[in-house]
Amino acid sequence: MGATSPADGSGSTEEAVPPRTAPANAPDPGGSSAAGTRRGRRFSLTRDTARPEGGGRAAGGDAPAPARQWPLLAVLCVAAAGLLVVAADPFDEAFRVGTILIGAALIGAAVLRLVVRSVGMLAVRSRFTDLVTYGLLGTLIVLLALLAQPRPWLDIPFLEDAVHFTIR
Repeated sequence: MGATSPADGSGSTEEAVPPRTAPANAPDPGGSSAAGTRRGRRFSLTRDTARPEGGGRAAGGDAPAPARQWPLLAVLCVAAAGLLVVAADPFDEAFRVGTILIGAALIGAAVLRLVVRSVGMLAVRSRFTDLVTYGLLGTLIVLLALLAQPRPWLDIPFLEDAVHFTIR
């Protein structure tokens, strides 16, 4: 077989290779240009993501997994009960009662986040943010369930006037 080519790796690679040229706007490989000084890590105010306050286990490590996350499980069970009531529709006003249960689960999450020191996976953000988020969403859901038509359980007199004023 004759001469070997450099492509198969067994031959000589001493042929002249033209040097690669960088584009005009590329930073200097030595990092001496102004654009090349920021090539490393991006600037960040935080070094790492901290766990939220109370984000540890709610029970000791020797406890079984469900016991370690009892606050989250309690909230999820109440919300699941509300969803079950809405889905099954076993009685009149079941939609309203189920929705109130879901809102009460979120309000209960806010109370647990305020009272219990270590709430496990119920702690998603900082304590203040969790309290505001859980509390506002729960209160809003309960209020909307109480105001649902027909025959609302809560009547706000100026609300109907405000709706009629904005629609006209």
